[in-house]
Amino acid sequence: GLPVGVKRVGRPVKWVSDRTEAFLTDAHGRDHRSEAELALDADNKILGLRVKTIANLGAYMSLFSSSVPTYLYATLLSGQYDIPAIHANVKTVYTNTTPVDAYRGAGRPEATYLLERIMETAAREVGLSPAEFRRKNFIRTFPHQTPVIMCYDAGDYDATLDAALKAADYDGFAARKAEAASRGKLRGIGLSCYIEACGIAPSAAVGSLGAGVGLWESAEVRVNPVGSIEVLTGSHSHGQGHETTFAQLISERFGLDTNAVSIVHGDTDKVQFGMGTYGSRSGAVGMSAIVKALDKVEAKAKKIAAHLMEASEGDIQIEGGELKVAGTDKKLTFTEVALAAYTAHNLPEGMEPGLKEGAFYDPTNFTFPAGTYVCEVEVDPDTGKTEVVNFSPA
Repeated sequence: GLPVGVKRVGRPVKWVSDRTEAFLTDAHGRDHRSEAELALDADNKILGLRVKTIANLGAYMSLFSSSVPTYLYATLLSGQYDIPAIHANVKTVYTNTTPVDAYRGAGRPEATYLLERIMETAAREVGLSPAEFRRKNFIRTFPHQTPVIMCYDAGDYDATLDAALKAADYDGFAARKAEAASRGKLRGIGLSCYIEACGIAPSAAVGSLGAGVGLWESAEVRVNPVGSIEVLTGSHSHGQGHETTFAQLISERFGLDTNAVSIVHGDTDKVQFGMGTYGSRSGAVGMSAIVKALDKVEAKAKKIAAHLMEASEGDIQIEGGELKVAGTDKKLTFTEVALAAYTAHNLPEGMEPGLKEGAFYDPTNFTFPAGTYVCEVEVDPDTGKTEVVNFSPA
């Protein structure tokens, strides 16, 4: 039957929680209590890291709650640093608090926070600049196999550190600190060199961790007889603008106006299968599936164009919405080739009519974006009021 509210007012109703209700019912992001130990050699190079974490799951098990403080947390404890040995012990506990679940980074921010706090602390204890202590311990040879599962394929951590320090005028901090002191204010500066594991994930990797699904992504590219293109993707936009980004991908490949491209997502009547949007995967995995399908469409379109213009397939170039024979004035519009594929009066021998291709993409590894943040704050020691005076990302 209909909800009571609908019956009473005779029209659809919408309930919106207030902040207190939301705090009591919405999934929370994280709740860790951790101890960390860092071992250094005489040259201040890291020898090992040991982490003990108690992670609160809340009162009930939620969808990703057990994986967030384990597989998504401990696997990034190497950060940007060459750490030969890492030991992480994570114990999860149930309490009388709201359940936690994957929320904004899910495990990665916890790993970064812990690691960057101990790097900052260690640098100050041994009397080194926190920036130079980090630089001394950066990974510089790739691929790099960390002790915690992840194998980084590439990275240049010096470049992002340098850019952030320059943007923040890190070298001029001492003068700014002295000037603040003359006004009775405290001034501090801190760094965070983060790494992420995005484009989740190779199916074999998550399978080895006990996942019951594969994390590939699917795509289908349908070229209509009039040259318009419909792209079906298993990735879903939650406001990120996939409809624009995905359409631009097709537009650039074939030289078509983006208005000729429609993106279909979230329609279970049309899209065959998909694994969805999370873990920063729509670009790295979802778009890669689209690219694989586009490769197939392009290959078939070139075969048709070469046949129609009596040219070699290798001489066909796609540019500005046209398929051209290199070095000649012979050309066909993309629409003419699409129509030829469906009228099928004159196709290469044995070719099926139509111009519609699908693909699945299963990544071979995560992607590992990384960067540096520098934050400078000023504190009034009398009131405790803190002002962020500069925040520089790179």
